[in-house]
Amino acid sequence: MSAKFFLPNLLLRVGSTIVLALTGCTSPSKSPITESYGPQPHLPAPKSSLLPIVNIAPAKGWPVGTMPTPAAGLKVQAFAKQLQHPRWLYVLPNGDVLVAETDAPPKPDDSQGIKGKIMKLVMKRAGSSHPSANRITLLRDTNRDGVADQKTVFLQNLNSPFGMTLVGNMLYVANTNSLMRFPYSTGETQITASGIKVLDLPDGPLNHHWTKNVIANPEGSKLYITVGSNSNAAENGLDKEAGRALIMEFDIVSGKARPFASGLRNPNGMDWQLQSNTLWTVVNERDEIGNDLVPDYLTSVKDGAFYGWPYSYYGQHVDTRVKPQNPKMVARAIKPDYALGNHTASLGLAFYKAELMPQYRGGALIGQHGSWNRKPHSGYKVIYVPFQNGQPSGQPQDVLTGFLSEKGDALGRPVGVAVDHSGAILVADDVGNMIWRISPVAETINNP
Repeated sequence: MSAKFFLPNLLLRVGSTIVLALTGCTSPSKSPITESYGPQPHLPAPKSSLLPIVNIAPAKGWPVGTMPTPAAGLKVQAFAKQLQHPRWLYVLPNGDVLVAETDAPPKPDDSQGIKGKIMKLVMKRAGSSHPSANRITLLRDTNRDGVADQKTVFLQNLNSPFGMTLVGNMLYVANTNSLMRFPYSTGETQITASGIKVLDLPDGPLNHHWTKNVIANPEGSKLYITVGSNSNAAENGLDKEAGRALIMEFDIVSGKARPFASGLRNPNGMDWQLQSNTLWTVVNERDEIGNDLVPDYLTSVKDGAFYGWPYSYYGQHVDTRVKPQNPKMVARAIKPDYALGNHTASLGLAFYKAELMPQYRGGALIGQHGSWNRKPHSGYKVIYVPFQNGQPSGQPQDVLTGFLSEKGDALGRPVGVAVDHSGAILVADDVGNMIWRISPVAETINNP
């Protein structure tokens, strides 16, 4: 074997060995995961260590005849199968469902050094880091039996697309590096027109959190775009975080953008709460300070607010790893509204506004992709957070579970959630390569 191939293969074997070793030597949490949910989560002292906690659930996919487990009174079925890493969902006004089949773009500077190489192996073992399909697929259920019987390539040759939103006859798509606009006509199954770039978004060879989501306000005059941080806790330097860890506001008429809220390490799902008409988001918080820090969270998004990252977490708890410190910014940090569990990787968010399942109306449905850096595992399910008077009002409830096997393998991993026109819940599963549909056991189907 030549030196050209020996060194990379040796590094791969060494990195894999280190990953397995880290997984094996991780000490489990002594606190129940329930302590890190709700408006007042338990926040123990941080635990720093030379090596990060690694506890991967290897991505396996669903054995034939198996599926996740819905809550009592509900059923689950495969709405669509054989997709390529489906991450995000959007339901068009006519009922068609758009699916972003996507994965991370090339980001060579994000895998530099031994830690970067190990993290790349971690992500691959957890079911990511495959070549991105770079397309949006349209799914249509023509006979209304809860299963998509038409699947077409709606948009292709994109750049790690994620968020989608329709305003009038224009479909906006958030690529990893740009916000694009495409003309759309109701009922069409493919867009062939070239898109127009309306806004550059931060990317580059160091593109740590690559997903960009987009949502329109109810009036259709402004767009809100999520941009995650370029690191875990600013270890790459604060200069690499320009324009990141925030939600941007884009004015459609003027074409001008501004930071709307900042200090959000990795915001993903966004939606408008039914009673208050307020924007909410779910945010992935930082790692490497223990099994029990820091909880991911659900929060309302206030104009001009700062939520702490990187200087502090969950309000004004200082992260001493960040250099230089910034007490003035810490003093500004707003505490999030509701914790979603340590390292749950909460990504999807949809407020339930339909009538089919009244037990969920007004509350938040959240897709939890699942941990790779907590022992025992956390997340790997879809939960519901009840709301009352525009605020979270109780403990989370499981909606869809069973994504982990008894051996700790990931049979699937939920990401985006959406509500279809019937009121059923759709869940994108990027390990199972499926879209799941959740509805009442007594649901009547095949009715026009």
